[in-house]
Amino acid sequence: MLPPGAPPLPADITAHGWVIADATNGEVLAASDAHGRYFPASTLKLLTLLSLFPRLDPTEVVTAEVADEEVEGSRVGLINGGQYDVQTLWLALMLQSGNDAANALSRTAGGPETTLAAMYETADLLGAFDTSPGGPSGLDVEGQRSSAYDLALMMAAAADNPEMLAIMSATRARIPGVPGMDPGFEIQNQNRLLLNYPGAIAGKTGFTDAARYTYAGAADRDGRRLVVSLMLAEQLPIPTWEQAARLLDWGFALPAGTPSVGELVTPGSVDASPAQPAPGLGLPPAPVNAAAESADPSSSVLPLLALAIGSLVIAVGTLFWTRRVPVGRHGGRR
Repeated sequence: MLPPGAPPLPADITAHGWVIADATNGEVLAASDAHGRYFPASTLKLLTLLSLFPRLDPTEVVTAEVADEEVEGSRVGLINGGQYDVQTLWLALMLQSGNDAANALSRTAGGPETTLAAMYETADLLGAFDTSPGGPSGLDVEGQRSSAYDLALMMAAAADNPEMLAIMSATRARIPGVPGMDPGFEIQNQNRLLLNYPGAIAGKTGFTDAARYTYAGAADRDGRRLVVSLMLAEQLPIPTWEQAARLLDWGFALPAGTPSVGELVTPGSVDASPAQPAPGLGLPPAPVNAAAESADPSSSVLPLLALAIGSLVIAVGTLFWTRRVPVGRHGGRR
């Protein structure tokens, strides 16, 4: 989905769904299957950050548990009985995508159910109605989905908060030691865009077998802030972060006055009622089941197209959609 007269898109963009948007004014510069629902992998940790950061004291000390050590997927290396302040856990979550840190933060916030409730509440506030979180880490669970549009909303909101931005932009952090067990160690930011792209200020990577490679990032240049998101991407012929860099270059070079193709909604501006006009690009996010892939990208750009899946209602020339159902922490519906 390109604006009229726009230059060709960069080559080698493998993502099935992506968005490049101007966070300064909310304009979506270009997109492909922006509302297609995909597994988000660890980019969902953006929503965890946005949801739990206001609820937790950064100086509170958290004692790690065996459940943190044994959590599935990527871990920063928390040790059972080790003590870590919340600020350190945020750095572990965002720099090295520690699922053990996500588990510890969720427990500190009140547990899985409280965390999921906070994540749905935050998604609703943002207008991120494509997103159905299933847990704080982004590990694949039945029914969990997000979209490139929603990830762009999340990145724009997180980068707009100076404290969250400071976490995401940190290049390294120190994980404290545990007496008699570990002397402590340094971690580095896995976001290669931050280290290699002029003006990059934030980013979050993600990968699972089902999600493939996902990414959300932000960069500032000449008084503008662009956000970019990619879902269901591959690392070949170029890494996902380089695909993001090419889209950012394309966006920054777009001639002034080029019409936008949509907008990023302002947090709190869209009502989370059960049926409503879809935000953003003026078209509904397509409901999917856990095994389904996203709808064909052409369905994102054809107005008033009656889709054969989900529950869609066309009334007085406006396309409406049914909101996603919350995902239980074990992948079921609740």
